Amino acid sequence: MERAAVFDVDGTLVDTNHLHVTTWWEAFRQAGHRVPMHAVHRAVGLASTDLIGHLLGEDRDTDQDARLSAAHKALYGQYFDRLPALPDAGELLRRLAGEGWKVVLATSAGGAELSALRQAIDADDAIHATASADDVAAGKPAPEPVEHALELAGVPAERAVFVGDTVWDMRAGSRAGVRCVGVLCGGLPRADLEEAGADAVYADPADLLASLKESPFA
Repeated sequence: MERAAVFDVDGTLVDTNHLHVTTWWEAFRQAGHRVPMHAVHRAVGLASTDLIGHLLGEDRDTDQDARLSAAHKALYGQYFDRLPALPDAGELLRRLAGEGWKVVLATSAGGAELSALRQAIDADDAIHATASADDVAAGKPAPEPVEHALELAGVPAERAVFVGDTVWDMRAGSRAGVRCVGVLCGGLPRADLEEAGADAVYADPADLLASLKESPFA
């Protein structure tokens, strides 16, 4: 029977979370907002508008949202040519694909950003499909990104595993009815990931790869 291995990308396969923190912080600073970096860090993984709303509140001037998002994209885009994959990220995807899993990426990134992330991972031969921010109406923690990934794979939730690094990932996967695996390389504590729905937690892709036989992928 076909199985799906669904992966978040930022902070899970590519070491970008702290770049997002810095560039969002600078985008907010340029717009006159003082947002602590630790608060930005915990919001990373949300879609841009949701992240802005989470940090500035629903009573903010929403006319600023597009400018804030554009500023973040411009600042973050300066790193596209050198985004670092996490250890064994590409090898993990190739191993799972070789064992018959349909590997699908589920990410809030799209366009040039997604292309840069895929280039960093360097495992296009193992990736069956990508569910990007451009494909769904609501981002994580809504289940739509994971559900769309399952549709692309043609696999039901009970035969899928979702790997991510944030509480938003774990909540999205849990709501979609898939087993969730957390990784610590995004910078969040193990307890937060477990509380949000992680069935198992590993240090990073290399740790998960080394532990596949004892993992939810077994």
